[in-house]
Order: sequence, then structure tokens, then C-alpha cells
Amino acid sequence: MAIDFEQALGVHPNTLAFRTQRAKVLASNLANVDTPHYKARDISFSQAMEEAASASRHKHLARRHQNVEHELMYRLPQQPSQDGNTVELGVEQAEFAGNAMAFETSMTFLNMKLSGLKKAINGQ
Repeated sequence: MAIDFEQALGVHPNTLAFRTQRAKVLASNLANVDTPHYKARDISFSQAMEEAASASRHKHLARRHQNVEHELMYRLPQQPSQDGNTVELGVEQAEFAGNAMAFETSMTFLNMKLSGLKKAINGQ
């Protein structure tokens, strides 16, 4: 009997891909904290997961969806700067740290899934 890895691993590979893409966006925000007129960007996790769920309902689109870049949104600053830059260092650092923790959590879940598959394959 063949194992359907997409079904066995669930949303975890998509979640890791999203967290990786979001880390790049947040790192870009942090790198441009002093760039005049730079607009902070972010990606909506709920929107990305809705897109992944929708793609999984349509199996023929699921593979194509895994490599899709998610829509970037602009972050609204709590305290706008005079030079037009909307990056707030504390906010971006907190978002980056939260994303890193979520990445680690997703990686742990994926490792548990793979460990379970390994045990099933070995007949344990």
C-alpha cells in the first residue's frame, strides 16, 4: 500500500514554507528600518492557510500552490515617522521572534509526523 505523503503530512509543509517566506519579509523590514519612505510589509497567516486549504480541496492545484508567493500587505504604523518610513523596530522584532517560534513549532509537528511514518513503515 502506497503512502500519500501530502495527506500524511497535512498542512505542515505549507506552514513551514509560509513561515520561511514571512521571515524573509520581516527581515527585509528590519534591514530597512532607517530607509526613508520604506513601507513595512507582512503576510497574513490566516489568508495563506485559507489558500492552502482551498488548494488541497482541488488536488490538481495543490502542487502548484505550494510554491506560490503569498500576497504582501502593508503594515500600518502605530507612530508614523516624518521621513515616511513605516517600519517600527520593536514591532518588527516582536513579529520576527513570534514567527521564529511558530516555525520551530511547525518543525516539531512535522518531525513528529515523520517519526510516526517511520515507525509505521518499520512496523512498530
